[in-house]
Amino acid sequence: MLTRVFKNSVGLRMIIIAVLTLIMLVPVSFVEGLISEREARRDEAIQEVSSKWGGSQTISGPIIEIPYKTLVRQERQNEKGVVTTFMEEITDYIHVLPENLTVTAVLTPEVRYRGIYEVILYRSKIRISGTFLTSGVKELGIEEDKILWKEAAVSLGISDLKGIKSAVNVRYNGTDYAANPGLSSMQVLAQGITIRPPVANADKTDFTLELDLNGSTELYFVPVGRETVVSVEAGWGNPSFMGAYLPETREVTPQKFKASWKILHLNRNYPQVWVSNTYVIKESGFGVKLIPGIDEYQKTMRTAKYAIMFLALTFLAFFMVEVLTRRVIHPIQYVLIGLALVIFYTLLLSISEQMNFNRAYWLASIATIALITLYTRSVLANNLATVIIFGILTVLYGFLFIILQLQDYALLLGSVGLFVILAVVMYVTRNIDWFAIGKAGDGENPPPDAA
Repeated sequence: MLTRVFKNSVGLRMIIIAVLTLIMLVPVSFVEGLISEREARRDEAIQEVSSKWGGSQTISGPIIEIPYKTLVRQERQNEKGVVTTFMEEITDYIHVLPENLTVTAVLTPEVRYRGIYEVILYRSKIRISGTFLTSGVKELGIEEDKILWKEAAVSLGISDLKGIKSAVNVRYNGTDYAANPGLSSMQVLAQGITIRPPVANADKTDFTLELDLNGSTELYFVPVGRETVVSVEAGWGNPSFMGAYLPETREVTPQKFKASWKILHLNRNYPQVWVSNTYVIKESGFGVKLIPGIDEYQKTMRTAKYAIMFLALTFLAFFMVEVLTRRVIHPIQYVLIGLALVIFYTLLLSISEQMNFNRAYWLASIATIALITLYTRSVLANNLATVIIFGILTVLYGFLFIILQLQDYALLLGSVGLFVILAVVMYVTRNIDWFAIGKAGDGENPPPDAA
């Protein structure tokens, strides 16, 4: 009885197909979780290699750090709970930024592998030059005898000291000084290298230094100069310019890129001279990220986002074949077809880890189309219906491939495509008498069409 009702009720069959479509989203969510897990494993592999080579690098400075003595109000509570106030002399720091700063960086990228995962590393030659002017210290109103000029230091912030590959010598006011690890103060910089040249009040000095620095994927600079000019070039054709500022000029070809920035002190939110930890400078950093030509995990995840559309349109196609050929497809057969559509994403994920994404996409889609087409031929025993399903699946996978290539126009193309699909369905079904379908015959399947 239930079987006859199912076969003769178009509405019931549509409800069941809709429910099955929603149920199939459960394995789709598992696939999306698998994609995220594989992407996280890729990131762990990159982090493991980077931790030994040198991570993402940020160059901050150089900065003059001058200690001075100052009195601060302190409170002390005795055993009876009485609070007393007293003044205590402590050492704080004055931070002086360069008047002008010029940075030239040449990167030599390398691609290494951790298992199946690609890791982008680079070697860099960085030249930093500029001038300091310490006359701004007078504007702070600090008594001269409280400033410890002889204990001043020039510090350069480097985010991962492991990447330094040769001794760093700094030419300061015409004299060379060997840099040592560590900072005199950590109020502005987290880690880096330091020299201790003689620094005097109202002193104007030039400095120059060169770095041989290894890093991974990213290189950033902090614009500490009153005027900061940075130039970066590398033999890499797919850069992404990151951070607080975009380059003023850039040249990008499939083989290399070159970019330059010019930042004024007016463009940032901290002055040339200040005391203590009043300002945070790292938020003004900018630079470049060397990205792979194709991130297969991002593209696979984008593909999986269209799963609901594929399931709905494919099930709709089979339902229309049912209506037009009067062949009833069992819900279990819909489930098997839905599972084949879901397995496409796991095939795409696993194959794209081994080869080019576009090639992996076509291999996975051809395998899925072939599987569903052969299953359709076996179930319906109808050549016309099989050809229709084959054509629809081919159009769907081809349509999705085009959407993936045209990322900026994906929404526009997807909307137009869905509109066209709906229009085609409405046109094909315009003459169907839906009320008469359930009354035709006793619900038994008619003989299959001639092959």
